[in-house]
Amino acid sequence: MIFPLPLRLLLVWMGALCLIAACQNGETASSDIPADPETKGATTMTMQLTSPAFQDKGMIPAQYSCDGKDVSPALAWSGAPGGTQSFALICDDPDAPNGDWVHWVLYDLPATVNELSEAYPRDKEPGGGAKHGLNSWRRYGYGGPCPPSGTHRYFFKLYALDCQLGLPAGKTKTELLDAMKDHVLAETQLMGRYKRH
Repeated sequence: MIFPLPLRLLLVWMGALCLIAACQNGETASSDIPADPETKGATTMTMQLTSPAFQDKGMIPAQYSCDGKDVSPALAWSGAPGGTQSFALICDDPDAPNGDWVHWVLYDLPATVNELSEAYPRDKEPGGGAKHGLNSWRRYGYGGPCPPSGTHRYFFKLYALDCQLGLPAGKTKTELLDAMKDHVLAETQLMGRYKRH
């Protein structure tokens, strides 16, 4: 349909007004514009956590359990978002008879760290500003899988935070999660399984 010139000018003018109004309301004309990678809670990449000791959903070797040396497996991660100031790590077993059993609580790992060596020290403060919380045995550091029966799942959960929490050593998983609220930029997990023979 061809509109008379005055009507066409009116339609163009109205379209321009709508576009200006949309911009003033914080809207964009295209949904293809990527999110700002520096925006809190938004990342342009996916953080990944891996271990040379076992694959995700694979079996954890006995040396990392109470049946072996009971040392922590090596861990490495990548893809932390911009603005990350520290990392926190929790390892737990949701299949324990009495509910969640916490195997490892570690926090205030510097943002420059992207791996933990095998047999990571169990010290209260293992270095670099990092601090250990208490596991379900009420001990510092890692405690390996030791299921009473059946195959259990062990979730290693890594959190990228926008601050150094500054907590003293000895916090529990629950206390750490409370302190991390509103500070988590990204999180990822690695799950391993273990069964005693």
